[in-house]
Amino acid sequence: MTTEIRAFIFDMDGVLADTIEHHFLAWKRLAEDENVSFARQDNDQLRGLSRRDSLYRVFKGHPIDEDRAQALMQRKHEYFQEYLRDLSPEDQLPGVTAFLEEARAAGLLLGVGSASRNTRDVLKRLELADFFDAIGDAFSVVNSKPAPDVFLWVAGRLNVTPTQAVVFEDAEAGIDPALKGGFWTVGLGTSNVAHAHLVFPDLAHTNVQDILAQLHAALPRTTLA
Repeated sequence: MTTEIRAFIFDMDGVLADTIEHHFLAWKRLAEDENVSFARQDNDQLRGLSRRDSLYRVFKGHPIDEDRAQALMQRKHEYFQEYLRDLSPEDQLPGVTAFLEEARAAGLLLGVGSASRNTRDVLKRLELADFFDAIGDAFSVVNSKPAPDVFLWVAGRLNVTPTQAVVFEDAEAGIDPALKGGFWTVGLGTSNVAHAHLVFPDLAHTNVQDILAQLHAALPRTTLA
């Protein structure tokens, strides 16, 4: 019996949703409130990180007691929610719907594994939620990225092993935990994803059958008694 790819698991921000600008504006607003410098290149370093780890980066590693950290994260969340009000299907990244439709037609299970607490709301606004058999987010696991837990949680809900699933990520902070968890990986974009098994500019520049063919060539073949 051969091991086969049975599921695709997607990060959300930067993979399915064009929300990077929304996050940048929310973090920048919070930083300005607190007289902390924050530029676009700083925002690039937050890709794939949890809100708590992002806060640590925004404040340049300076110690923040937990009560204040929670208050700051809540304020950032409220700012982000304000910017989300205008989010629509037009904010899907290129090729997303067509790729998901092709994956569905190929009989693959689909999941989302995100560090965001806004995952379900964003997917609903993008009109993508119905594509997915399992949605894992910051509420699903104790240890968020860079731990592999959210991907493992989604794989469990899909009833597949890591070697039967492919994780799509746009950041090193997502590719690394996926690899650590034993998943196949597809890196999207140019933000330190070159160590993924496959790399493409975005979902519009590839297709399901091409990905399956390339990964199938690399799959270990094991015979079960």
